[in-house]
Amino acid sequence: MRTATRNTAFLLLLASAALSACGKEPPPPAEEPVEEPAIDPIYDVENANEQAPEEYKVLMETSAGNVVIAVHRAWAPLGADRFYNLVKVGFYDDTRIYRVVTDFMAQWGLNGEPRVNAVWRNYPITDDPVKHSNDRGTVTFATSGADARTTQVFINFQNNYFLDESGFAPFGEVVEGMDVAGKFHAGYGDGPPQGQGPNQAQIFSEGNAYLDASFPELTKIVKMTIQEEAPPPAS
Repeated sequence: MRTATRNTAFLLLLASAALSACGKEPPPPAEEPVEEPAIDPIYDVENANEQAPEEYKVLMETSAGNVVIAVHRAWAPLGADRFYNLVKVGFYDDTRIYRVVTDFMAQWGLNGEPRVNAVWRNYPITDDPVKHSNDRGTVTFATSGADARTTQVFINFQNNYFLDESGFAPFGEVVEGMDVAGKFHAGYGDGPPQGQGPNQAQIFSEGNAYLDASFPELTKIVKMTIQEEAPPPAS
């Protein structure tokens, strides 16, 4: 027993000497910090609330050519702010102009990804008072009722003054490319129940997969960007 005890003590001394030779005991295991994944800005609606400049322009690149929209915040500040943030996060990129009615208007603003539509639907904005009429070339948010504006907008093809009385508040106007807007594909006509064109409920729930399969000729929005400098000439 004494021999065993002496051997154990000797081994402990060797271990102690080895640690002393290293200068200190090894540190305890450390947990590496894990970065939280960044939220894709297109889903981060609560933080997409930046106030827009009083005046700004948006370049709208489409498969029919380019359109430039000048936004005047004084016309409809809440609409101008929402449009500004939608463009900044890329909401309108790779979408379709799904409702084009000759001598009336061209409408877009449902994302190609259904999950994106589902998020933004829960964040409507309050109505702006109508300070500017729905003249030809003005750009206005679509709405389904009071304080229900979310993401859908349209260009007036003519003077649609009757929309003023219903609370549709223009926030901008086409300053280049109305001829291009006139080329947006209108062959499918209006959507149900007025016509046989794209169904907005299906666009909302199925996105580009539905539109590209059933309405392949629709004009595509390639990209929309805020113009920091003078935009290039419209096609």
